[in-house]
Amino acid sequence: MGEYEHLLVKREGDTITITMNRAGRRNSLSEDHLRELLAAFREAGESDATGIVLAAAGPVFSAGHDFADVAARDLLGVRELLRLCTEVMRTIQAVPQVVVARVHGLATAAGCQLVASCDLAVAAESAGFALPGGKGGWFCHTPAVPVARSVGRKRLMELALTGDPIDAATALDWGLVNRVVPDAALDEAIAELLARATRGSRAGKALGKQTLYAQLDRPEEDAYAIAIEVMAAASQLPGAREGMAAFLEKRHPVWPD
Repeated sequence: MGEYEHLLVKREGDTITITMNRAGRRNSLSEDHLRELLAAFREAGESDATGIVLAAAGPVFSAGHDFADVAARDLLGVRELLRLCTEVMRTIQAVPQVVVARVHGLATAAGCQLVASCDLAVAAESAGFALPGGKGGWFCHTPAVPVARSVGRKRLMELALTGDPIDAATALDWGLVNRVVPDAALDEAIAELLARATRGSRAGKALGKQTLYAQLDRPEEDAYAIAIEVMAAASQLPGAREGMAAFLEKRHPVWPD
């Protein structure tokens, strides 16, 4: 994997771990950091890995946008920074691999946005989540986009309007994360969830992820129209054919991809 200033990237087996490594800046998302995240996810997405873990070094997962970077920009500059951040979030959802957020400590503003943008998230008991703009001067407009799609309207409003953090147990109850575990068990829990989420045909899984995001939040009729066409086409993929044959022949499948 490539060399980065603000990230540590390593591969073990079929899993690539991208670790944000700006602990001294609370893993805040400067332009340089965002560009590295974008490049790392694109590189990982083009690999034959089946899973990607987004992690963080230091006591904080991510404090969101780097205000030193934001404050130095005019309107056009801030808009460009937010577009770059949005491209990172969309790339996380566009790559064919299953992406799991490994969350410890605080994930605030755009850091919370990162968690909500990942396919899955496992939080340590020490984790906390917030959209703090509601009690400050710069409201969390863009972080609220994926958070809303995870927690629903009323809970989003509480997060966004109060700006107060919620603990890991509340994040689990609200649907922002999939699991909460003791800090010492975080890596084990992620490995277990990722192993289950990456079983089966790689091509089928990648198409499935892409289609789930395409139909989310659309009217039911439109969602079914998308799902019907994709599912019909996917029935002809080698992995689908092997899965059905193995079921009918009462044997374990041998995945071709």
